[in-house]
Amino acid sequence: MAWNWPWARRPGGADASVETKAAQAAGFVALHREAEARWSRRDYAALGREGFMKNPVAHRAVRLVAEAAGAVPWLLYEGAREHDAHPVLDLMARPNQRQAGGSFMEALYGHLLLAGNAYVQMLETGTGTRELHLLRPDRVTVAADAAGWPVALDYREGRARQRIALEPGAALQLGLFHPLDDHYGFAPLGAALMALDTHNQAARWNKALLDNSARPSGALVYAPKEGGNLSEDQFDRLKAELEQGYGGVARAGRPLLLEGGLDWKAMSLSPRDMDFMAAKNGAARDIALALGVPPMLLGIPGDNTYANYQEANRAFYRLTVLPLVGRVAKEFSAWLEPVFGAPLRLWFDADAIEGLAAEREALWSRVGAADFLSDEEKRRAVGYGPRGE
Repeated sequence: MAWNWPWARRPGGADASVETKAAQAAGFVALHREAEARWSRRDYAALGREGFMKNPVAHRAVRLVAEAAGAVPWLLYEGAREHDAHPVLDLMARPNQRQAGGSFMEALYGHLLLAGNAYVQMLETGTGTRELHLLRPDRVTVAADAAGWPVALDYREGRARQRIALEPGAALQLGLFHPLDDHYGFAPLGAALMALDTHNQAARWNKALLDNSARPSGALVYAPKEGGNLSEDQFDRLKAELEQGYGGVARAGRPLLLEGGLDWKAMSLSPRDMDFMAAKNGAARDIALALGVPPMLLGIPGDNTYANYQEANRAFYRLTVLPLVGRVAKEFSAWLEPVFGAPLRLWFDADAIEGLAAEREALWSRVGAADFLSDEEKRRAVGYGPRGE
């Protein structure tokens, strides 16, 4: 090692003689410390890419919630009267020319789960009809007035810019509760970010392990009995032999011949020591928990919360799907009522949900067996009006 002392200068500015010390060390110790974990960002693009597009658990959980909620049929009431046909029902059944009602609502719920926000724009067509269009959350910025209240949406796509007023007949923002932000909602998948990164990294580690002949990383220790070090040619030859002869899946299991004082020392934990599968399944359960999906419905082992699949499916609808649909129905009702000039109320038809069929049959059986109730009282008990209406 060469030491260059800044004060050891010859007159005239030239450097003094440089002291050089060389020694043949018998060994060395490499010290390292744990680095800080790196996490993905919590924005819409990162959660969509690392979650929905790369993680099978998050992908399936988001699709379960969005598809189940998007398939729930709508009911429309004006006061106490139910409408069988109305322009609002037509609009919800066919929001625009590109999407049917189910796919439109599925995308809306997907935006809520991945971004915490969903933005809907209403447009007037040339024929006088109305259309609903979704705005991608990462392209929208909420504009506030001088008092800090949101008044408009700034939508950008490429070089195009558009400002849309947050008012009936123009635009609607749907947002989930965020404890630290007044204008934007919090994405449920963002709460599972650490579990999401853990699950993804476990898959990457497993793939890298397979590419490396399914062997943990380690070190070749050179400890000659008579001293001396490997020459540069010997080091290069050993490195080439290891890369060409023992790397890759096709060479898995090939015995390693060590000679000349070489010894192999494993330097990482084995999958068993890391409790690999338990950690991966735990991360998967956390992802499912954040999105409100029972792990049993995703095939994740180790969850005994529900006695059977039917109970888990019923809890999924009652605790996750219907509260989300009800929240969106109330927001749409308040937004559409001034547009159509009538006290309209959108709600979901729970009797038409296949996932609650067993619960509905059990209710009808109990009410039907109640001899102390009249037919009209039984109809009211199950949510129907008087006969003939």
